[in-house]
Amino acid sequence: MEKEIKQRAVSGQESNEESVFENTLRPQSLDEFVGQKKIKKNLDIFLRAAKNRKESLEHVLLYGPPGLGKTTLAHIIAKEMGVNLRITAGPALERSGDLAAILTSLADNDILFIDEIHRLNRNIEEVLYPAMEDHMLDIIIGKGPSARTLRLDLPKFTIIGATTKVSKLSSPLRDRFGNIFHLNFYENDEIGQILRRSANILNIEIDHLAVEEISKRARKTPRIANRLLKRVRDFAQVQKNGDIDELTAREALNILSVDELGLDETDRMILEVIITKFNGGPVGLNTIAAATSEEMATIQDVYEPFLIQVGLLDRTPKGRMATPHAYSHLNIQDNKLL
Repeated sequence: MEKEIKQRAVSGQESNEESVFENTLRPQSLDEFVGQKKIKKNLDIFLRAAKNRKESLEHVLLYGPPGLGKTTLAHIIAKEMGVNLRITAGPALERSGDLAAILTSLADNDILFIDEIHRLNRNIEEVLYPAMEDHMLDIIIGKGPSARTLRLDLPKFTIIGATTKVSKLSSPLRDRFGNIFHLNFYENDEIGQILRRSANILNIEIDHLAVEEISKRARKTPRIANRLLKRVRDFAQVQKNGDIDELTAREALNILSVDELGLDETDRMILEVIITKFNGGPVGLNTIAAATSEEMATIQDVYEPFLIQVGLLDRTPKGRMATPHAYSHLNIQDNKLL
């Protein structure tokens, strides 16, 4: 499933090939960061207060769909605080020794960013609790009756956790974060600002109508917007004179099979199957999976959330149903209305 997500032009997940590209476009300060106004305002206050007291920032939890800027905010917080940022991921911390090695290498007020923190091993969490609360590290030496616990002092540090599934965090871990922020989807005009900034950094000539065209197909997600801009730029350089106008953007996005709502071929196929084969539903998820040759988990976790968000699909107790908006978008007559 992971491979398929990364191959989609409209996936919020970052692929390995995109990491350098994203780092080039990453904002360096809160002032440069577009959108998430409430989060920026709160962070600005918390950061200034911590710097004035010359203390470490309270632990921060950032959650929301992929591609909205959680990692970018972690980098910005570290830069604003003037401290070092260490980066790891939940699945990478397999043993308590892995975490201990990182924590003991931190300096005062440093920040440890843990991506996918909901995937932390429970044993790792147990080690993390005293480290976050008391800045102490408990290490068990030996086994059996002769085992003893060694307690080490840690520097005053900050954990920034990022997750797309906050409900999967254990309550004890979630409660240890002093600042919890939910990143929301962006408005089209905010996506437009991000695109114009990215185009300027990449020296791309793009007019405002082309920006609007890409913005409305970017699923309200900066990572997708920047990816589409990159693909449109390639098309413009090969097929046109390099500049991007509205027609060029539309032609490029049509080649990518990304329509006006940001749907790709698989999104539309799922809706078409529900409408044409099952009269719009309700139909069970396992039946949709069989009819589309997609895994149930892929449909539920990857495709459905956006279709529901834009009002094209409903989850009901009896199954999935296509909405009137889905019929209209796909230009299919609703036989139930005849």
